[in-house]
Parts: sequence; C-alpha cells; structure tokens
Amino acid sequence: MDGRRRNPYQLTDETPVYVISVAAQLSGLHPQTLRQYDRLGLVSPDRTPGRGRRYSARDIDLLRTVQQLSQEEGINLAGIKRIIKLENQVAALQSRVAELSSAVEGAAAAMQQREAAVHASYRRDLVPYQDVQQASALVVWRPKRATE
Repeated sequence: MDGRRRNPYQLTDETPVYVISVAAQLSGLHPQTLRQYDRLGLVSPDRTPGRGRRYSARDIDLLRTVQQLSQEEGINLAGIKRIIKLENQVAALQSRVAELSSAVEGAAAAMQQREAAVHASYRRDLVPYQDVQQASALVVWRPKRATE
C-alpha cells in the first residue's frame, strides 16, 4: 500500500461484488459454466461467509478471456488454465522487476550522494601528485677493482 488509509467503501477491480447470476449476465456465460470454471480452477471468485460466490470486475474480464480463448481460438480448458497461470507468473515477475529496478535506482542515487560527499571533503590546500617522466638514459655501475 502507499501508506495512506484506503477507504473501505472504495471499489476496485478486485472488489468481489457480483453474485453468480450478475457475473454470468455480464460475461455472457451461463451460471453453470461459471461453476464449472470455478471447479476447474480457471476463475476462482471470492466466497461469502455463507460460501456464495462473489465475482470482481477482474473475474468478469477473466471469464470473457476464457470464453474468447475457448470459442474463438479453439484452446481447450487445460490449455487455458496453463495460459492463465503463465500470464499470472509474467505479471508477478514484471512487478518484481519494477521493484528491483526501483531499489537499484535508489541505491545508485545513495552511492552518488556518498561519492559527492567524499569529493566535497577533499582538502583544497594540497597539491595534487603528478607523475614525473623518467629519462630513458641507462647508467651502468661497475665497481673499481682492488688493484687499481
């Protein structure tokens, strides 16, 4: 959550508000089809304390997607279930990537601030070291002989 208190009466796409008859009407499916999809785990609505199904707007969209994949694309229900599972995994991974990207950006900004603080702490009265170029002359030393 973003730190603010959410209004308990505010409806979102995940708020379960539709009974099965309304969800069936909104999705264009028969209530028995919705029950079958629930049993198969394709679309699992929330339950009331009395075990009645309550569908959200997101569930209605998912029901429409299942119907479209089944009727228009010819995909069987097992395939649709796998597609839904993979799409959920992709969404979760995209969310995680966004979280990690944000964390990396924050760490990079903190590192830049620390680096700037170190550079600001340099003493300005010191003379920077400069490497002196060595001459390329070769000096050979030979010890004197004792007889000389």
